[in-house]
Amino acid sequence: MNLHASLSYATLIHSPLLWAIAGFIILLAFYVRAVIGFGSGLISVALLTLIFPIKEVVPVVLLLDLLGSVLLGAYDFREMRWPELRWLIPGSIIGLAIGSFILADTNAQNLTRFLGVFILAYVVYALAMKPDRLPRISLPWGTPLGIFGGVVGSLYGGGGPPIVAYLQMRHLDKRAFRATFQGIALTDNVLRGFMYVALALLTWQLAVGFLMLIPPVLLGLWAGNRLHLRINQRAFLLGTLGLLTVVGLKYLI
Repeated sequence: MNLHASLSYATLIHSPLLWAIAGFIILLAFYVRAVIGFGSGLISVALLTLIFPIKEVVPVVLLLDLLGSVLLGAYDFREMRWPELRWLIPGSIIGLAIGSFILADTNAQNLTRFLGVFILAYVVYALAMKPDRLPRISLPWGTPLGIFGGVVGSLYGGGGPPIVAYLQMRHLDKRAFRATFQGIALTDNVLRGFMYVALALLTWQLAVGFLMLIPPVLLGLWAGNRLHLRINQRAFLLGTLGLLTVVGLKYLI
């Protein structure tokens, strides 16, 4: 296997094996995204970078995540909790800007370890309290946790964990949780998309490569949504904590 293969259209169209492997990874990632509401970026980037350059993987995954956010957000549009987004989105925008400055002046690896500790500490706390008995926090907490999520998004390509913690402690049901998360994810995706275009990280070749990976996104979302509609609230909460555990361990390693 060529560990320096490109994720561009030119490579994928001439290498059905690479296309199939990338497609399977994307299908798996978006299956999880539809079931739990987040995690597609983490899974996609972690696995695709075993084969493709990270500078190509991150922009392509951004486009795929943008598509996923739009489709899930549209499907669950009536379930979105707008009061949550009115506090989360401004904080997220501020956090994205702060994160850009931190990334330029700080050793991001040290920050990664701090984030891993934070995530695992939250998981232990949530399990000790039991997910369905977590304390209910007020709406204004959305701003500081949105800022934290924005900083994480700038540094690591996705601000999921702090937002997940906030939405869990707002006690949203699974459909409202998934829908509201898509609203903040869409904001993050659009802002980072403009940044990648400005930095010339997103090229036409990669954009066309993204188009070739849309079918597995659609299949993953469809299959994952079927499970999402069947699982109960407790299983959903435990699933989100399970994925957060994987994220936290990844940041510590």
